Amino acid sequence: MVYKVFFLGFPLLPGEYRDVWTIESKISFRPGDGPVEADLTLPSELAGWVVLDEHFASSGFGFTVTQDETRRATWTRSELAEPATLYYKLQAYRQNPRELEQRDVPALAVPLLTADQRAAMLRLIEVLEAKSSDRTSFTQLLIRALDSRTTDPDGRFLLSTWDEDSGDVLLLTLALAEIPATALRGVRLEDGRRRQTLSTLLEIHDGERWQVFDPRTGQAGLPEDFFIWQRSEDAVLNVSGARNSRLEFALVSNSLPSRSVLAMEQRSGRYALLDFSIYALPVEQQGVFKGLLLIPVAALVVVIMRLLVGVKTSGTFMPILIAIAFIQTTLLLGLAIFLGLVAAGLWIRGWLSHMNLLLVSRISAVVIVVIFLMSALALTSYRLGLDQVLSVTFFPVIILAWTIERMSILWEEEGPHEVLVQGSGSLLVATLAYLAMSNRLASHLTFNFPELTLTLLGLILLLGKYTGYRLTELYRFRAMGDKP
Repeated sequence: MVYKVFFLGFPLLPGEYRDVWTIESKISFRPGDGPVEADLTLPSELAGWVVLDEHFASSGFGFTVTQDETRRATWTRSELAEPATLYYKLQAYRQNPRELEQRDVPALAVPLLTADQRAAMLRLIEVLEAKSSDRTSFTQLLIRALDSRTTDPDGRFLLSTWDEDSGDVLLLTLALAEIPATALRGVRLEDGRRRQTLSTLLEIHDGERWQVFDPRTGQAGLPEDFFIWQRSEDAVLNVSGARNSRLEFALVSNSLPSRSVLAMEQRSGRYALLDFSIYALPVEQQGVFKGLLLIPVAALVVVIMRLLVGVKTSGTFMPILIAIAFIQTTLLLGLAIFLGLVAAGLWIRGWLSHMNLLLVSRISAVVIVVIFLMSALALTSYRLGLDQVLSVTFFPVIILAWTIERMSILWEEEGPHEVLVQGSGSLLVATLAYLAMSNRLASHLTFNFPELTLTLLGLILLLGKYTGYRLTELYRFRAMGDKP
């Protein structure tokens, strides 16, 4: 750690440093017939984004980068005998967030439509033009009319005639309404996300300037968590001579300053230590380890609360798994979902106890009940428009089932008071573990200095030798210290 900080220039604290995103695109395909050529559009610096560095992995392939209207990377090979994977990785940060640069308005193309499609579009355009005041309001109304839940008969007919998403229908309808529009493709930034595909925004010209809309919600403006990859309707990836091609993205964010990240990448070949760091892994695995390296922090919290404080929990490391779920759901919402699922599960488990089932069958039944409850909660919340509750899927099903089973047995043997004590203790430890894992300093240190986990191991080993009184026991036997 000292070597990294003082010799390689790694920042020790995450304060005043920029959030630098590492975005890795993975192109995979299977052998086909003839020579193989893969052509990938490379992103440009738009809307205030600055690309610090980029790397290409093309083992066994010829590789070139061409600059025309857009930059494109091309991999070539005379023949391919087995599946291949190509990588392109870039590091970027947003220096000064601003709107997209204005550009020329392209000539409108006449859309090719069937007679029924054209008639439906014209009726829909006529209705929406009567309800709108300008191109902006017309576009927002059109997005609602072509939503998957629309009740407009023409909108439902148009959606049924396309197998793809409604993006193509939007562009064709706007073209027929003589509104210049194009697709804006990019990546939605989510730390630790893997196997993500390109997302599409809608860009129209309102007569004076270009505006961006989210085709799912109709909201205007470029989202802050959107990295623009391509500003045209051309294909991002073209592969010939192969089959089953796929383009996926993995993302990870860190708080290193831009100069440190750039220096680290430039010196990765000079210092052997960096070859064995987390940064040497593919971005997809970096995102996984960014979460895994926080688990020892939560384990230390559990050890302190169990051995020094004396808090009772339902299961030794169940609070850690619940804390991991809280990171995905946020704390208050996660607590509400957990309490609701456990309460409903205990009530149903009480009915199962009258059937005198064997342990394996009973646990299996509880697992199925938990999955059913999670599905019912997700469907109900979606219908009510509470999209945040859909994060219920991040809760570990088996751990929830075992928690319900343990609490049910504890209720029968010790009574509701002991269930309340252990349940409250579990939620307290899970909350503290969540706060420790979501701390920015802890995330920064564990990711950039994974060797610090050995320090956590040493602390846990020292605490494992402690045999004195816990804080709760000192409070319990406080009367023994009173003087007569």
